[in-house]
Amino acid sequence: MLGLFWLGIAAAQAGELKPIPLPPAQTDGGKPLMQALKQRQTIRELKPQKLPVQVLANLLWAGFGVNRPENGHRTAPSAMNSQEVDLYVALPDGLYLYEAKPHQLKPVLDHDLRAKTSRQPFATNAPVVLIYVADLPRLTKAKPEQREFYAAVDTGFIGQNIYLCCASEGLATVVYAPDRAPLAAAMQLRPEQSIILAQAVGYPKQ
Repeated sequence: MLGLFWLGIAAAQAGELKPIPLPPAQTDGGKPLMQALKQRQTIRELKPQKLPVQVLANLLWAGFGVNRPENGHRTAPSAMNSQEVDLYVALPDGLYLYEAKPHQLKPVLDHDLRAKTSRQPFATNAPVVLIYVADLPRLTKAKPEQREFYAAVDTGFIGQNIYLCCASEGLATVVYAPDRAPLAAAMQLRPEQSIILAQAVGYPKQ
């Protein structure tokens, strides 16, 4: 009964948002790796132009998607394969959680949280803001005092994948530290969930 109660709360929080199924990532395209590395850079001036769903699908899969379906392993490494970092996706219509195995966006909240990650223009203008949240108890094999360290390292791997995908797709991106406490409250995170970083993504202003 308690589980049904919490499911009811989650449904109310998500409002009328529906899950967004993503098309399979286009894994046979893009720029060669060395060219993407050459063009990798931070760009803070972003357009508010919406990303096509295929581009968003490519981006999320590149970041931390499943690249070995037979065992559920991902495009970025994680400490002891804990897969403790979740990608929350802040869009203009609401907050979603990227679910890697079904490759879809699960609705979480039905309001725009992008400005709560930063008041700077790159966050408020970006069509997509990724929020990296570590669910620390998943690091079962790590000592409690080391879990934040591992989560930060694993977030760095994912963020670099996003950077390289942006270079390949002609997108702009910037990583930044949000004001964690108020953002965690707005996202209604559990105490054991820790916000590591945020990353804004969009098309560069010409």
